[in-house]
Amino acid sequence: MRTWRRGAPEPEAAWEFEVRPRRSTRTAIVVAIIIVVAFTAGGLLLRTGSTGVNFRVADQVAMILIGVVGAGAVLMLTRPRVRVGSQGVGVRNILGEQVYPWAYIRGASFPDRKAWARLELADDDYVPMLAIRSNDKTHAADAIERVRELGARYAPQD
Repeated sequence: MRTWRRGAPEPEAAWEFEVRPRRSTRTAIVVAIIIVVAFTAGGLLLRTGSTGVNFRVADQVAMILIGVVGAGAVLMLTRPRVRVGSQGVGVRNILGEQVYPWAYIRGASFPDRKAWARLELADDDYVPMLAIRSNDKTHAADAIERVRELGARYAPQD
C-alpha cells in the first residue's frame, strides 16, 4: 500500500474529486468561537469576584490560553477530507492523510445508522471517511455516489 507522507510532493492535478463535511464544520467553528469567548470572559472576570482566592494576571492569561487551545482542538474536527483520482483515494480524517491505491480498494459504503461513510479495503478492512457524514444528507449521498463512480472508472476489473 502506497501512502503520501507530509513533505512529499503531491500531484494536485491528479485529484478529480474532493469532499469535505459541511454541517459539522460549521458547528465546530461556532463551538470554537463560543469556547474562546467564554474562556476570555472568564479570564477577564477572574479578579472581580469575591471568592477569597487571589487571582493574578498570569492566571487570567492562562485561562484565555486554555480557551484558545480548546478551540484549536475543536477546529481539528474541520480537517476531514476525501480526495479521489486516478491513483486512488486519499482519506484525511483528523490527523494524517493516507492514499489508498485502487488495487487495494474494494468499494465505498454508507452503513445504516452510521454517522459517516467508509472505504472498504482488501482483507475485510475498512477506513472511516469522516468527510462524508450522514448529517450532510444530499451532499453526503452525492459524494459517496461520486466516489463509487470514480471507483468504477479507475479500479482494476477482476
